[in-house]
Amino acid sequence: MNTEQPLESIDSIKVKLGLLVGVSCVVAALFATIGDRAGMPLWLTLPVTVALALLVTQWLARGMTAPLREMTHAASRMAAGDYGQRVSTRSTDEVGELARAFNAMSSDLADADHQRRQLVATVSHELRTPLTAQRALLENLVDGVVQPDDAALRGALTQSERLSDLVGDLLDLSRIDAGVLPLRLEEVPVGDLLRGAVSEAELGSRTVHHVCRVVPDDLTVTADPARLAQLVANLLDNAARHSPPEGEIQLVAEALDDERWSLEVVDDGPGISVEQAASVFSRFGTGDDSGGGTGLGLAIASWVCELHGGSIHVLPTPPGARGARLRAVLPRHTRTRAPLTPEVAMTATPPPTPTPPRVAPRPSAPTVAARSGPPLLTDTVFGRFWPEAGLGPQPRLLIGALALGIVAAVALPERRLGAGAGLVALLAAALILSASREKRNVWSLVCVAVGVGLTAMTVIRAAEWIMVLSAMIAALLLAATVTRARSFVSIPLSAAAWVLAGLRGLPLLGRTLTATSRMPLLWPVLRTIAFAAVGLVLFGGLFASGDALFGSWAQSLVPDLRWDTIIGRIFIFVFVAGVALAGAYLALNPPRIADLDVPRGRPVTHRWEWLVPLGVVIALFVLFLAAQATAMWGGHEYLRETTGLTYAEYVHQGFGQLTTATFLTLVVVGIATRKAPRETASDRLVLKVALVSLCLLTLAVVGSALYRMSLYQEAYGYTVTRVFVDGFELWLGLLIVLMIAAIVRGSGRWVPRAALLTGALFFLGFGLMNPDGWVAQRNIERFEETGKLDTYYLAGLGPDAIPAMVAGLDAKQAACVVTWQLERGQDRDDDLLEWNLGRSRAFAAVKSKDLTVDPAFCSSFGDGFVPR
Repeated sequence: MNTEQPLESIDSIKVKLGLLVGVSCVVAALFATIGDRAGMPLWLTLPVTVALALLVTQWLARGMTAPLREMTHAASRMAAGDYGQRVSTRSTDEVGELARAFNAMSSDLADADHQRRQLVATVSHELRTPLTAQRALLENLVDGVVQPDDAALRGALTQSERLSDLVGDLLDLSRIDAGVLPLRLEEVPVGDLLRGAVSEAELGSRTVHHVCRVVPDDLTVTADPARLAQLVANLLDNAARHSPPEGEIQLVAEALDDERWSLEVVDDGPGISVEQAASVFSRFGTGDDSGGGTGLGLAIASWVCELHGGSIHVLPTPPGARGARLRAVLPRHTRTRAPLTPEVAMTATPPPTPTPPRVAPRPSAPTVAARSGPPLLTDTVFGRFWPEAGLGPQPRLLIGALALGIVAAVALPERRLGAGAGLVALLAAALILSASREKRNVWSLVCVAVGVGLTAMTVIRAAEWIMVLSAMIAALLLAATVTRARSFVSIPLSAAAWVLAGLRGLPLLGRTLTATSRMPLLWPVLRTIAFAAVGLVLFGGLFASGDALFGSWAQSLVPDLRWDTIIGRIFIFVFVAGVALAGAYLALNPPRIADLDVPRGRPVTHRWEWLVPLGVVIALFVLFLAAQATAMWGGHEYLRETTGLTYAEYVHQGFGQLTTATFLTLVVVGIATRKAPRETASDRLVLKVALVSLCLLTLAVVGSALYRMSLYQEAYGYTVTRVFVDGFELWLGLLIVLMIAAIVRGSGRWVPRAALLTGALFFLGFGLMNPDGWVAQRNIERFEETGKLDTYYLAGLGPDAIPAMVAGLDAKQAACVVTWQLERGQDRDDDLLEWNLGRSRAFAAVKSKDLTVDPAFCSSFGDGFVPR
């Protein structure tokens, strides 16, 4: 894949942002219009449009803010002392200019730090030689090898003076290196210089012999004597370190002509190879570590030669000979250089240093940010709430999600929900669970089992609202499982995190796409398939429209490829693949929400601060139950005289309010447990008694609500909504029972998960009981007892009710209420991918009887009419 930034050539960040916003808006509007023209529902068009707009934005914005993040990361590393940080960018806008200025600053700081380290290393090396000589002399004096006479003491004094001189000389060296101090030139007898250096070298602990020769004997040069002493001392020290014991070191000074003279040092060591010769004069370039040392001596010798206008190099060892041969060539009369002014010195270029050049990062090779690099934008947005660490590319998950999207695009369009939808849902769940790195436990296995049962509703029940709600509850179970949610706050947040995972996982998606570009066969295969598909659609469509026989073959082999169905398949592909990818990322890197809950806050100081409000609520519950009991014992006449309502009207009037009150009781219990003090046993006892009393009264309200609904259904008949509300009220009652158990035990961390699982089981049981068929059967039984039947409502039930209607009514009656189902497409059977047990049973029931509609009979049948 091409790693270039799409907007890289634009020189203005403002223009880039304008193009980014404009193109994203155009893409969103274009796909929203296409989806609307193709008849796509809003719940499918909206997420696909948003996802495509985000992908386009992510692609266009690639690299725009990367230099800023890199600079933030590099600045923090530089504050810790790492001056080797560089920012890689090829952008020419304001951010690119800033990045290049940052690199220049970083390079200057690195050079300054490098010079500081060089100075410390140089000082350490130069102080070591006189200290070693002085220590050897003092050890000889202590051991009695040398008598403490005037000569020995004068030698010790000489070394001390040399130490003092070296401190000043090394400070001068740093100034000379910066060009701010001239050499102190004078006439130097080379013979005296070499003999003095040899005398100092022989004070060391190395047992080597020195042979000194000067040609001519009275050779005199114009130079800085201190610097030449540095040169000779370092050459001798290097030769001694690499020579064997009792070895010989030759020191030869020779006038080459009137302008130049040479100084050659030869030892008996292993010599210097051709490969090592190029680096021995670099700092720390020791060539052979066996001799010890820091590798600074020859670098200092090279500097001294350069300061005098000369050079130093390694001579090749003659065949059959041993040892290294170093030769310095210097001018016989060094020219005096005037000191630089401070202003010029600040801008002067230092002399070239024989250190290996540091290779700067090339802008043309952008660096792939590691996980320890600068934080990404998504890391900044989500922060510690949803970190990402240690996640490499996931090509397996990407390929799996794309394959699942293709399966959905082929299997779902132009078909009713059935086996194909259930298969896609199960494959998506399997992909998501395969990405989870958590170990399986009892909770996750139970959730998976219940989720599979809920997904099976796509095959068992024909009512689409049951299918959709079952899929949503199964998705909530899956999200809570992979995020390990365990509180009333974190469980809903796990579902929201699934949606946000589509945004949080964009960086990982980008890394995965980049990694797949390095697969040698993947992209060529995909390109080949894409080109083949284009050719198939283009020429296949032409031939199918040009020949009827070929068209019939094509129609039997390939799916419908009208433009609106193609758009629909594309939308379904993007939607399913995106949902699967987001779910896989959620399982792979779940947010830290497992134990997230409402803060407990500070308990109140006095017991009455929470007990009085709770007592008021308990008193209201008691009064309400007393009113219920009075209405029940007073009978219909008392109720009509008091309220003017019939009993059926009375029981229907407040069912919704009672359900809401039951739900609010759970909220009151949660607030009370957070605000009530529980330091003493008395506090805990009072809290338990008050809350258990409230829960018991709430259970009585639940029973009252269910009783009122049963009376209303007996009077006006059964509906699916009323049966569902009955089940919901029963589930709330079960939650109250669970809350009582938690209050008695003093621990309720298990309640949220229990509420989620029991709610899923309640809806699974609701789907398995076939609510449409159950309601139809109860209304038919009521019709047999009372002669009353709402045929309009009965005809509006789903295909799941058809078997009960066909079995409970005669042929003429069943024809009146089943005809509408036939007109809505139930007169055809399903294919394999849309097969559904409820629709199959309905189709078989319709075919089992001769259902001939008699309009005159249907108009007088029941309390309603059959729409035609």
